Amino acid sequence: RLELVQSGGGSVQNGGSLRLSCAATGGYISEYCMGWFRQAPGKEMEGVATMHSDGSPSYSDAVKGRFAVSRDTTANILYLEMNDLKPEDTAMYYCAEPAPCRYVPGVLPGRGESNSWGQGTQVTVST
Repeated sequence: RLELVQSGGGSVQNGGSLRLSCAATGGYISEYCMGWFRQAPGKEMEGVATMHSDGSPSYSDAVKGRFAVSRDTTANILYLEMNDLKPEDTAMYYCAEPAPCRYVPGVLPGRGESNSWGQGTQVTVST
């Protein structure tokens, strides 16, 4: 089980960009399927993007073409590059493992002992 520590995020205007980082210890991210998830106020958690252990990404329709998930296996960090941000992207963002190796709507990692979640980082997009 990895330990995940997030950084990045913040406040930007509509159309801006941000990058989130998820640094892992206790194992190698290359061995896991990992993902980014978000929860907006009053809404359920939803998947954003996943990174297969083979390095291939997949995305929700809401962010496809605007967000990019990547990883640095040397530094053991998972990234989420967010471009053309919109107010509806405002949410608390989390990295987690194990995650679905391919994005599947409505499928989220569990909260059991075998799952790891980052502490969350706020992304706020203003008009």
